[in-house]
Amino acid sequence: MTNNLRPGNGSAMFSWGYVLLIAVSMALFCGVVVAGEPDTKFGPSNPFYTASTLPFQAPPFDKIKSSDYQPAIEAGMAQQIQEVTRIADNPAPPTFENTIVAMEKTGELFNRAYAVFNAVTGANTDPVLEKVQEIEAPKLAAHSDAILLNARLYQRVAAIYKQLDSLGLDPESQRLVDYYYKRFVHAGANLSAADTVKLKKLNEEESSLENAFRSKLLVASKDAAYFTTDQQALVGLTAAEIAAAAQAAKARGQQGFLIPLQNTTQQPQLAVLKDRNTRHALFNDSWERAERGGANDTRDTIARLAQLRAQKAKVLGFPNYAAWTLEDQMAKTPDAALKFMDALVAPATAKAAGEAKDIQDVIDAHKGGFTMQPWDWNLYSEQVRKAKYDLDEAEVRQYFELDNVLQNGVFYAANQVYGLTFKERKDIPVYQPDVRVFEVFDADGKSMALWYCDYFKRDNKNGGAWMDNLVEQSKLLGTQPVVYNVANFQKPAPGEPALISVTDVIAMFHEFGHALHGMFADTNYPSLSGTAVARDFVEFPSQFNEHWARYPAIFDHYAKNYKTGAPMPPELAAKLRKAATFNQGYSFTETLAAAELDMQWHILPASAPLEKPDAFEQAALRKTLLSIAYLPPRYRSSYFFHIWSNGYSAGYYAYLWSEMLDDAAFQWFLDNGGLTRANGDRFRRMVLSRGNTEDLAKMFKAWLGQEPTIQPMLRYRGLAPSGDPQ
Repeated sequence: MTNNLRPGNGSAMFSWGYVLLIAVSMALFCGVVVAGEPDTKFGPSNPFYTASTLPFQAPPFDKIKSSDYQPAIEAGMAQQIQEVTRIADNPAPPTFENTIVAMEKTGELFNRAYAVFNAVTGANTDPVLEKVQEIEAPKLAAHSDAILLNARLYQRVAAIYKQLDSLGLDPESQRLVDYYYKRFVHAGANLSAADTVKLKKLNEEESSLENAFRSKLLVASKDAAYFTTDQQALVGLTAAEIAAAAQAAKARGQQGFLIPLQNTTQQPQLAVLKDRNTRHALFNDSWERAERGGANDTRDTIARLAQLRAQKAKVLGFPNYAAWTLEDQMAKTPDAALKFMDALVAPATAKAAGEAKDIQDVIDAHKGGFTMQPWDWNLYSEQVRKAKYDLDEAEVRQYFELDNVLQNGVFYAANQVYGLTFKERKDIPVYQPDVRVFEVFDADGKSMALWYCDYFKRDNKNGGAWMDNLVEQSKLLGTQPVVYNVANFQKPAPGEPALISVTDVIAMFHEFGHALHGMFADTNYPSLSGTAVARDFVEFPSQFNEHWARYPAIFDHYAKNYKTGAPMPPELAAKLRKAATFNQGYSFTETLAAAELDMQWHILPASAPLEKPDAFEQAALRKTLLSIAYLPPRYRSSYFFHIWSNGYSAGYYAYLWSEMLDDAAFQWFLDNGGLTRANGDRFRRMVLSRGNTEDLAKMFKAWLGQEPTIQPMLRYRGLAPSGDPQ
């Protein structure tokens, strides 16, 4: 996803346009607000005082202290308000240059400081940063309101918008005017004075609650990690995995074995742990992580968030929050998104039911004497896979060593499709020793971007995986992209190789797809650059990039035994390809259930009472025909970070919508010669470089040559008849 997607997320930088995207993503928070004098502690000694002198204006992490962020952010807020006020109060008639372009240039200090703050609070937080985030959250919302609800500024933007057809602007500049006008209206610029006051209060409370949810979930997930002193409980894990669990416990000052939780309901270890009681305990640790009572129980927070968002939508003139959120997305309305998802329920659940029967048959054949439960699925589905395809996950991992996948898979694909090359830069400072930095060179050898990767799980890192920018591309500002990917792979014990799963391999390609979208940005204006696109489009480039992970010419280049360097045997690779649609009923349905659950929360009307999350969740899943005992949603409401704190509220369907786009796109590649530089260059020129400079649906159709349909998606997922998807 784009931060955070990003998963996320899109995740453009914190240019003025990012102020406008505050309702879209926590990572997109662009504005802080209170007018006033800059913090007196801010001065030339602060590393954010001037632009970085490092290549690409990369952050000087070796000079930045946790105490530097707040004074820089607050000084940046005050400075940006002064800049915007000058624009709003300009006595000259409004023009594109003195209003729209001028706004694009505001917030340089704030953007510089907040971009880095956003990165470290997501991936390497500490108590000082947590406190700053708590203090600044309502100010961020207020800052955005101070700009978007500035009546004089809106009048200038509206005046330019009314003259748009007669201004003689180029298409990208026309798009920018349209973007600004619609963002102001979307944010409530047309409201009465009384409703504006209501909205500002709701925005501040929403921001505080979103931050509270994030903080609670971070601690709750850490505290809910599975712990045991009995090594026998871990039978099924490899020696290296047991050593890593011991190391994780030791890092917390405990003697025993600790398995940290990933952000999803299911946990990777459930596929190999033999002891059913251990599996049950680990699953419950995940399922109940944020529902244990006490200070870090998130249920009251999300109940109020849902209610507050519905009230906010009413103030803005919409029947529910989803209607307001989807107004500027490709789907346009909740009804369209729901119709799209509802059409997928039957094929997905039918496929999952067949998979469940196969699993129960294996359990019965082994005289298990129990009905399959969620904590049994991964272990026994692995046995079904072994029986059907003779595949062993442990054997497969031997061919996926992390650095080799990166260099000879992710980077190699980018080279073959787009001509890019990469050089590691050990001279660029990082925020944590595990982080690596690479300079990216275009096909003509010209340096074009910096890319950071931070792959290993830490207790002070948010769950999941995402992409974001530290510096945004903009011809207007003269900046080139500095992009980062973050993940949560299990870090091996010292001296052991980082062997990852097929799922992790796909995640690397996915997040790098977001990175390419950011690095290929070639726009004038930062508000339209890179991943600053609709949520139901932003996941398209990332999900499209996943396809190269299995493309034979790419796969054969990186799937090498970590000990011998020998390629994966053809028969094993063939089994993997045949198994590509295995368990897709489960995978697709758990994502669909999460997306439907998200939408049900956000179509609540303002008149709805304060909901009890567990009861609401059960009712919502029944309503959408997705209440399946053995198949829980990918995220439970109480730890659904995407929708409560990461900008995907009423937007998780975007992963499925974007999948429709990406599968249609990959089918186009296959129909037109497959992996060729000509195809890659055309895709880059017509889509990846364009950001939000034109209508996204028209952009996609112009490239594809037709409207997308769900048929390629159903085929690639194995939910409809097809041949080998590759």
